[in-house]
Amino acid sequence: MRSVIFDLDGTLADTSGDLIAAANWCFSEMGSEARLDPMRDAATSFRGARAMLKLGLERADAFDAETVELWYPRLLTAYGDAIDVHTRLYPGAIEAVEALRRDGWRVGICTNKPEGLAETLLQKLGVRDIFGALIGADTLPVRKPDPLPYTEVVARLGGAVGRSCLVGDTDTDRQTAAAAKVPCILVTFGPDGEAVRDLAPEGVIGHFEELQGEVARLVS
Repeated sequence: MRSVIFDLDGTLADTSGDLIAAANWCFSEMGSEARLDPMRDAATSFRGARAMLKLGLERADAFDAETVELWYPRLLTAYGDAIDVHTRLYPGAIEAVEALRRDGWRVGICTNKPEGLAETLLQKLGVRDIFGALIGADTLPVRKPDPLPYTEVVARLGGAVGRSCLVGDTDTDRQTAAAAKVPCILVTFGPDGEAVRDLAPEGVIGHFEELQGEVARLVS
């Protein structure tokens, strides 16, 4: 079976607003003047909770690795409590996924968001049932860019790795696809924009309307 595996944050949905709100809540609670900006720091938000904490504390000249580890679980809790306030699916995302399903493709998600949070978000967005399998950051002992999460989600779909591709938005996704020896399609509507072309992915899309054609071109 042919399958298409999607990253979540920055690929299917713009989750940056809620992620940054959780980080800023942490900074406020710890008495720091550090703040992240939802627009300027969107790319960092898609690289995880620790990356957001590190960036904010560095800007306040207060970075400390122990502080990051202390506040990491608190940030995740705060995020989970308000996970869908600002988050929106990208235009055409679900329509494109549904079109792939109608054509016989199996679809799954491989994300570095903790599995429980990914499940919660997809449920709240009303789209969890569309995806046949989901692997999160803590589902397995390793996470992307290790290829195991990718190959595992393909296996859970009943697919063949050699007849699959990864749709993502960052260098992490590019590295994951390379490690799994599968094509990678990167989106230009994420915070890195057209710069993803510098990563030399096998495919690039600027809107989900282009996805089906790229997938068909890359996966036989």
